[in-house]
Amino acid sequence: MSYQDEIFEQGVVNRREVLGIELAGAETPAGAFVKDFREFAVGWCWGAGWSRTELDRRSRSMITLGMLVALRSLGEIKLHVKGALRNGLTPEEIREVVLHATIYAGVPAGGAAMQAVVEALEAEGAIKGKAA
Repeated sequence: MSYQDEIFEQGVVNRREVLGIELAGAETPAGAFVKDFREFAVGWCWGAGWSRTELDRRSRSMITLGMLVALRSLGEIKLHVKGALRNGLTPEEIREVVLHATIYAGVPAGGAAMQAVVEALEAEGAIKGKAA
């Protein structure tokens, strides 16, 4: 097995452990088309990045959420809220990450992110009721 294969396989494991989901769609024609991208992204992000030991997964979740706020990546925020909960963050800590990121990313980005976080936390049963 090559280093690239090993890092991809470790990425698949890390992604499953953090997000609680499997990779899907590889067997479809579209999956075959994006195979190289998928292997690159999973290997680089989840294999090479999330395997480093200098930061724990909890810290990586906080950093990731903060950056996703700045990038306005709402779908990824929802996905990573689930991972942050699995990595030990509380809903209150996730809220604080969004509030802190809002200072640097701006209120429009922070507001959209907060709504995505609320939806994800509600879906996970981590908070109850609808936000005002």
